[in-house]
Amino acid sequence: MSRLLSCLFPLVFALPVLGAPASSLPSDIYRSVLRIEVASQVPDYETPWNSGRFGGGIGTGFLIEKNKILTNAHVVSNARRILVTVYGSPRKYPAKVEFIAHDSDLALLSVEDFKDFQSFPTFEFGEVPSLESQVRVIGYPVGGERLSVTRGVVSRIDFQPYSHSRSDSHLIVQIDAAINPGNSGGPCVQDGKVVGVAFQGLREADNTGYVIPTPVIRRFLKDIEDGTYDHYAELGISHFPLFNPAMRKALGLPNDGKGVLITNVVATSSCDNILKPGDILMSLDGKPVDSAGMITIDGENVNMEEIVERKFTGDKVVASCLRNGVMSDFEIILKPLTWSRMYSVEYEKKPRYLLFSGLVFQPLDTNLFVASKFDDVTVRRLYTDYVPKGLFQERKDIVLLTRVESDPVTSQLTNFAGFAVNKINGIEVRDLKHARELLHPQEVPEYFVIELFGAERPIVIPSAKVAEANKRMRANGIASLENLED
Repeated sequence: MSRLLSCLFPLVFALPVLGAPASSLPSDIYRSVLRIEVASQVPDYETPWNSGRFGGGIGTGFLIEKNKILTNAHVVSNARRILVTVYGSPRKYPAKVEFIAHDSDLALLSVEDFKDFQSFPTFEFGEVPSLESQVRVIGYPVGGERLSVTRGVVSRIDFQPYSHSRSDSHLIVQIDAAINPGNSGGPCVQDGKVVGVAFQGLREADNTGYVIPTPVIRRFLKDIEDGTYDHYAELGISHFPLFNPAMRKALGLPNDGKGVLITNVVATSSCDNILKPGDILMSLDGKPVDSAGMITIDGENVNMEEIVERKFTGDKVVASCLRNGVMSDFEIILKPLTWSRMYSVEYEKKPRYLLFSGLVFQPLDTNLFVASKFDDVTVRRLYTDYVPKGLFQERKDIVLLTRVESDPVTSQLTNFAGFAVNKINGIEVRDLKHARELLHPQEVPEYFVIELFGAERPIVIPSAKVAEANKRMRANGIASLENLED
């Protein structure tokens, strides 16, 4: 589990420091920092036919334009009801999610009736704060009902994982002030302008918090201008640092601390059929890449992915590479790598599953992996290799047998749970829908033979017993035997 923790849920005590208004802020700006109450429902991936567990939490949001409230995605994920409260008022206003970006942990809300907010001031955005400069975080952390203002100093600007999705990394600003439960989604201000959105803290450290800086926020707001959120574009490459002088010499490179070795190019990605493993990436869009994969933007040394972070699908980036001793420029048209979402926690989606004669089949993803904690080596390998080795080209889903429900037909099959499905009646399974087609053919065979990766023998189900077994499943309270759609 990531050491970085989103702060909707209680972790540590709050540190409210309510005092004079932040420098250069309008005296009534606190009205525009809103308390957000969320009732949520989290899907149950272990028994996917159930509705899931209910929960809730508190977060913060703030007005950036007329009826546009910016907050964190993790504050409103899986929400069934959202209520907004104004500072100093007991009234609760129903709100809804207009746009949500789980990969950058940002969301934009609106209230059903905005007339009471018409006179409220809105926040403006500034630039990335400099190191050692002071900022203020405004929000509603645990420890009280009133607004809290916490001061902190910018201690680090880095490129780190965002804990909400578990797989995405972006630019991040670290401050030496606690970002506590309830602070999530609150504005981080400096010189009267928002320079970030509070979103997570660090388990191992006291008074260490993180904010999403304005380049990430501006990109989100730009992305949704056309009415949809399209996700980040990706290069689709893996690289290896070139620190070792002997390795640099073997590759024909001077020992000048420049360039990284490309080790893998993902099939169908932006760089597929353009860059190759073995290329040495020297610069992106004219900005030199050092031997750790870092570049300099706005005076800060950041991960080279930041070049792509600030671009959109269809934009171009020029990669200068040394290939076989010859320097060449390659123009790359950026696009998202859809398959990489396998490694992200998904929200607002019902689990997909197929129940057949007491056997429960589900597609492998991070939600299921976390819920079930699979220990089969093959399943872990399929999960790890799914994108880097392009397994998605042959199998859109890695279908798993996740459960064996109690039934006379399955009484001897409980040891098969947790294995990945290879074939059904001799045909390789491409995805969950394909598995359903193979288990419900027009011409029903005498037996259904299900081959699993790593299992000692296949599962054999007499087709004559399937209908009665399915009927018993429904009698046991399972209303639907399948959900094939996200």
